[in-house]
Amino acid sequence: MLSTEEMNRYSRHLKLEGVGREGQEKLKGAKVLLIGVGGLGSPVAMYLAAAGVGTLGLADGDVVEESNLQRQVLYRGEDVGRHKAEQAARHLRELNPEIHVKVYRTRVDAENIREMIRGYDFVVDGVDNFPGKFLINDACVMEGKPFCHGGVVQFHGQVMTYVPEQGPCYRCIFEDVPPEGAVEHCSELGVMGAMVGIIGTIQAMEVLKYLLGRGDLLTGVLLTVDGLTMDFRKVKFPHARKGCPACGRE
Repeated sequence: MLSTEEMNRYSRHLKLEGVGREGQEKLKGAKVLLIGVGGLGSPVAMYLAAAGVGTLGLADGDVVEESNLQRQVLYRGEDVGRHKAEQAARHLRELNPEIHVKVYRTRVDAENIREMIRGYDFVVDGVDNFPGKFLINDACVMEGKPFCHGGVVQFHGQVMTYVPEQGPCYRCIFEDVPPEGAVEHCSELGVMGAMVGIIGTIQAMEVLKYLLGRGDLLTGVLLTVDGLTMDFRKVKFPHARKGCPACGRE
């Protein structure tokens, strides 16, 4: 049930066909885990919190650095040197005191990820490294959890969503972690702060569509965005890759 305060807070959602009170109550009952609360995780967390997603899990083992402030809009100068997940939770509770925020002040790894994701309805990939992205994919496939991948470097970004039994997983498309040194990191190549905002906001929209059961998700589709030309391109991958070691299709 929505309180009077919640009815006022979410009044613009309540007017939307396909959301309304029933949809808002779905959001209130939903649980979403964000793995990585940095450039991508910041806009995702802010929009999901503002939308009234009832439980947000924040998993991040890093501390806020001054160089983060250029793109990680959830943080302030006073947060530098403090743990990201804890500071993110504090700001999100200020944004919306109606939600519950759970903090995991740790790096996600093969030992803890499957247990961590089990209590959630949806997982958001907000990490900035390939091993982490493949780890999230493989764990979500094994646990039957939907997730949304996002990635950004320089002025370019991409998004895709995995839903069990509805299309290829991340490993179907990208196959395996690139060899060490084969791909430069954004710390070497740079990244435009507004670009992670664009991709993170698209990820947030994917989460909300999934929870509400509305619209077309980016399943079987890799959406690529060129921030310099504003070209949005959809590359279709309608089927899981035969022999994929993650989703095991033959």
